[in-house]
Amino acid sequence: MSCRNVVVSEVFVTEDDAELVRNCLNGRESGLRQLTERYQGMVFGICYRMLGHREDAEDVTQETFLRAFRSLHRWDSTRPFKPWLLTIAVNRCRTLLGQRARRPSTTEFVSQFPANPDRPQHDLAEELQLALETLRENYRSCFILFHHEELGCAEIGEILGCPEGTVKTWLYRARRQLADHLRRRGITPHVEPKLLPTRN
Repeated sequence: MSCRNVVVSEVFVTEDDAELVRNCLNGRESGLRQLTERYQGMVFGICYRMLGHREDAEDVTQETFLRAFRSLHRWDSTRPFKPWLLTIAVNRCRTLLGQRARRPSTTEFVSQFPANPDRPQHDLAEELQLALETLRENYRSCFILFHHEELGCAEIGEILGCPEGTVKTWLYRARRQLADHLRRRGITPHVEPKLLPTRN
């Protein structure tokens, strides 16, 4: 069985994901801890970029791991663990975003005020986060998984439950809409997004 080397809490370990899951199912707390430490940063990053709020992202990250650990017995060990875990995270974000739909949007409020053209430097990261919040949920999920988590289109399709071609279409549309939003805000000049590279 192939495995990768990682450092967890300054202890050198060689367990792959499947081995850690077996440890969890056998009641070993070390397995739970190592899986959490291995993927916590990635899960939080996805949740934060999808939700745009740190506290919500922290809550959903915690909920993701709780749900995953309760469902470990249903994970198919012949398939990679990471997409399975990220599917849970994305679905929890989708649920929360659906619950937010009836709330006032901070993005809608901020977008009423045009960017100051005299400002010497724009906080591009903040503006991009605001722009992400304007995207449809499926476009936003694709963009985050591809550009921030550097997952391939096939892997994203598995997580989101859609064909690889659909992922590529959503990614292109997301990039185009983000570029248009940033241009309207005065952050960037008009740039037509290029076709996405293929990442398998």
